[in-house]
Amino acid sequence: MPTETLSAVSPVETLLQIAGEYAVPRCLHVVADLGIADALDDQPRTAAALAQSTGTNADALNRVLRLLSCHGIFESKDGKFAHTDASRLLRSDHPRSMRSYVRMMGMPMNWAAYEKLDYTLRTGLPAMSQVLPGGFWGYFADHPEDSQIFNEAMAGKAQLQIAGVIRAYSFSQFNLIGDIGGGQGHLLQAVLAANPRARGVLFDLPRVLEENSTIASDRLSLHGGDFFKDNMPACDAYLMMDIIHDWNDEESTRILKNLRRSAPARAKLLIVEGVIHDDSKPGFIKVLDIHMMTLITGRQRTYQEFEKLLAGAGFRLEREIDAGGEFSIVEAVAV
Repeated sequence: MPTETLSAVSPVETLLQIAGEYAVPRCLHVVADLGIADALDDQPRTAAALAQSTGTNADALNRVLRLLSCHGIFESKDGKFAHTDASRLLRSDHPRSMRSYVRMMGMPMNWAAYEKLDYTLRTGLPAMSQVLPGGFWGYFADHPEDSQIFNEAMAGKAQLQIAGVIRAYSFSQFNLIGDIGGGQGHLLQAVLAANPRARGVLFDLPRVLEENSTIASDRLSLHGGDFFKDNMPACDAYLMMDIIHDWNDEESTRILKNLRRSAPARAKLLIVEGVIHDDSKPGFIKVLDIHMMTLITGRQRTYQEFEKLLAGAGFRLEREIDAGGEFSIVEAVAV
């Protein structure tokens, strides 16, 4: 039998696919929100059986899962659906669960902000400001249930980054490591576990530290404050994971300058984020950059943009280290 040659996707097909593919993420958001993956264990089940367990419509669920299975999320076979590695991550009980991250991305306020993306393109300001007068961060302060989903989402994403950071960088040279804006302390705890002679300081807002006070130990202390204005601990090295990308250049410079006032000369600063590379390849970080632009005031940066930003705050960029999964460690030193 002759082999069929697949032709390249035509320009029309490209536009047709991209213009309507918001259906795919929306199906994913709703499936995560409704807990469909939790209703599916190791045995394949029909859409009708899953619908009965989840209070959904069998025909609609079948069509949604059929679409997701085309993208490797669930497997459709012999009239039933089974888990794939990707769909298992939607289970609440998975040790590296991404369910909350997917639910967070599908929150109504995020979709509402994207309806007003033209405002961002016209002004350069986040569209979210037109949806939520108090902004992205203010919303979570007033909505504890959604705040919980957001915190779980960040913890889930952090787990993907942490393993790469531990593999890619040696922390053995440091005695005291500060995690700035470290939230629940997942990264710092992993670093300390891999470096038993080091001690750590978790710096974040007092209310955040109160919620995570049980992680304090003889090797891990808590230091409350606002990284825009309050004194930070004097450490040999500082971690900032997914902090600087939340803010524009002016705001980021304020954070970094404030850190520099507390940082000893030659202290290392390790910024864990995705770096934009000068290529035309699609990827998660370029999509994340649009989220930062639309939802908050932040941005993903190129190596050159990091270099300029850090220099303006009293740090010298030394190198970018690949941490896997499109994430990097941007290593700088206080000068």
